[in-house]
Amino acid sequence: MDLARHSDLTEKEESQILLAYVPLVKRIVKQLAFQASTILDIHDIEQIALIGLLEAIRRYGKPDERFGGYAKLRIRGAILDELRNKDWRPRGLRQKTHRINDAVRALSRKLGREPFADEITQSLGLGMEEYQQYLLLESAKNMQSLDELLTLGTEADALISQGPEDQLINTDSMKHALATLEKREQIILALYYQHDLSLKEIALTLDLTEARICQINKIITEKIKFFYRNEH
Repeated sequence: MDLARHSDLTEKEESQILLAYVPLVKRIVKQLAFQASTILDIHDIEQIALIGLLEAIRRYGKPDERFGGYAKLRIRGAILDELRNKDWRPRGLRQKTHRINDAVRALSRKLGREPFADEITQSLGLGMEEYQQYLLLESAKNMQSLDELLTLGTEADALISQGPEDQLINTDSMKHALATLEKREQIILALYYQHDLSLKEIALTLDLTEARICQINKIITEKIKFFYRNEH
């Protein structure tokens, strides 16, 4: 993580901005607690998030109306990077990951739809807890992929220097991408990105299991990836 200063902000100004955006940090930590709290202490998650915010401030400079969105990407990215870098999966699950992925694809072809959690666990003889751990890892990967896709395939830093014309093209392109999603999938994205709900809160809101929300997030990611592959 690059914490070198790329702006003219003083330490005092940085501290003031950090304090002003602490509520945003707390919202994102709460949002990602479902994925991260199984392997990271909540205090550690908050520290990682604050470092992500500090990096955002030093790269961006004085906040304007676009800084909040940029900071969200940086903070979420810092937490998800740490989660992905931790080899937290039980050894048996690490060995089964590819088999689970293959089984999910095979079941999808057989059923003509994305299989439900109980169908996957029955097919593989997995316990629900073990499958839940697998989903946590997949969820972390998918949420980071979604963050990258929703910045239209660019690095978050590119948002700083995009001109109005690029922003207009990107916004129009994303609208077309989101239009390919089903209504429920669009609602999940809105609850996550606009209302900062956690996966657990989204599951409660939509009367679905957390495992099902993880599955749908994976579907959303694949649909948006497919759109951009075919658009370009």
